Amino acid sequence: MKELRPIHVIGGGLAGSEAAWQAAELGVPVVLHEMRPSVGTFAHVTDGLAELVCSNSFRSDDSDSNAVGLLHWEMRELGGLVMSSADRHSLPAGGALAVDREPFSREITAKLEAHPLITIERGEITGLPPEDWDSVIIATGPLTSPSLAEAVRNLTGEDKLAFFDAIAPIVHFDSIDLSKAWFQSRYDKGETEEQRTAYLNCPMDKAQYENFIDALLAAEKTEFKDWERSTPYFEGCLPIEVMAERGRETLRFGPLKPVGLTNPHAPDQKPYAVVQLRRDNALGSLYNIVGFQTKMRHGAQAEVFRTIPGLEHASFARLGGIHRNTFLNSPMLLDAQMRLKMRPAIRFSGQITGVEGYVESSAMGLLAGRMAAHERLGRMLPEPPQTTAMGALVRHITGGAEAKTFQPMNVNFGLFPHVDDVRGGRKGRAERYKAYTARAKADLREWRDKNSMALADG
Repeated sequence: MKELRPIHVIGGGLAGSEAAWQAAELGVPVVLHEMRPSVGTFAHVTDGLAELVCSNSFRSDDSDSNAVGLLHWEMRELGGLVMSSADRHSLPAGGALAVDREPFSREITAKLEAHPLITIERGEITGLPPEDWDSVIIATGPLTSPSLAEAVRNLTGEDKLAFFDAIAPIVHFDSIDLSKAWFQSRYDKGETEEQRTAYLNCPMDKAQYENFIDALLAAEKTEFKDWERSTPYFEGCLPIEVMAERGRETLRFGPLKPVGLTNPHAPDQKPYAVVQLRRDNALGSLYNIVGFQTKMRHGAQAEVFRTIPGLEHASFARLGGIHRNTFLNSPMLLDAQMRLKMRPAIRFSGQITGVEGYVESSAMGLLAGRMAAHERLGRMLPEPPQTTAMGALVRHITGGAEAKTFQPMNVNFGLFPHVDDVRGGRKGRAERYKAYTARAKADLREWRDKNSMALADG
């Protein structure tokens, strides 16, 4: 049998790690290129592969009624490395899937290093891949190095699009005042006591909330360069002060909504607003402040966040930050195989394609790895049906979205073809979501089995 040429994967984040694993598991050799630790970024802390740099949450794990949970299910069905590692290092988070960051990254790094068909090369790829790399997946994510981003922009002739993304702060648990804060997931959600108490809650009365908003609005913020000022934020990850600027009540109807919670320290007093913190590691020694992405300067952050009841003496393991993310105008540039139309030897995957979120990025890495491997083995892998979460996402970024207004997108049922036999209305919406997921699961299994058999026969 002729020896197969390797697939080159550039970027060792979630998408790149998943792409490398999938291709290697299908029997195709892979060279995985990661620039860290030779070249670092402001957001990464370690040189580990698949390091989580923002939240530690993979969001809802409900595969029956939630599009993100459905995407979890699909990746598990396809042998996803990211999901299997996330499941082994999961933390209590109500109905969500949260992970212990460091052991999660360590496991993925170890598995990739141990795989006999994967070679990991450390060092920056500073320009376009050489022509003799005839199958490449660029999965460099939103923190693509400037030199590589410039090379891609020069090749495509498109101005790179960008938005600002923000990181939430992390607090040491032993610095939280439990005489004011309490453990409870909203609406006591979760199947176990650990899940039902996965969040720490800090209550505010009206005066405390108003004072917090005033401090938030007055705090010193990060200054942007002139050329950055017109860059839009991603709506799903707005800095908390940007939300506050949209109206004083915005936060009370967003991350600080007080519903589904009862303060055991004052059960007869309904909180006016509630700040939630979610466990960030298995030891329970770190908690991140949910929804508190911020562009405030570090000194201002500590001062403002310590006005929150229960956090007056908070010690921060990490303060929030803001960075500029880059992504392609994928509907214009990529074909249905996620290949660059003007140079099909190059695929793109992960957040650089305009999907938003850990799960979505990993899913596109999984798909790109499989597509590249099938192509190398001589049998093209058709994209998954649009009725699946994975298929809906790849369809969106490769032509389903309007190129002129393209912005990063999380997976959601709005990307799926309608289910015509389920009526609308409140009850109908729940039925419709379950119909979406049931259809997706059946179609995903059929797609997987059909293409596995075709590859084996070929």
